[in-house]
Amino acid sequence: MTPTELQIMVQEIVQKSTELKNKHTDAINARVNYACIFSQTEKEYQELLETTHKIGKVIQETPSGFLFHINDLETISGTLKLLKIRISDTTRPERGDADFTITDFASFEKKYLSQDEFKRMEKPDFYMIELMDPTFNVRAYFSNPPLDESLKDFL
Repeated sequence: MTPTELQIMVQEIVQKSTELKNKHTDAINARVNYACIFSQTEKEYQELLETTHKIGKVIQETPSGFLFHINDLETISGTLKLLKIRISDTTRPERGDADFTITDFASFEKKYLSQDEFKRMEKPDFYMIELMDPTFNVRAYFSNPPLDESLKDFL
């Protein structure tokens, strides 16, 4: 895979995640702050890591994969600087996800969390709302605080 092919894949994930977000929320102008590719096999994971090293540097190693600060990538929902390559995981059959910044998180959570497609997920330093729709091959997330704010010292 070439760096250009990887960038196109990421742009398509953000595009589809934006469509998912826009279908289920009124946060039409929410900007992307993070994207993730869900590798489907160990071989693909290694290939994605190798290519991503050509367009960025690792800033965090997590149990589920590496997070990169990448060269600015223009997407339909703004400039992307954070990309994670996720280890193959049977609970993540989709192609990937994008995380969007919500300005009034409390109102957003109150409005959408009761709907079936949305689920709150607790993490050690933050929490997020996951949006899934079986008609989409991606997921969308809304983190509080957004990952790009939490990692601003690396960007």
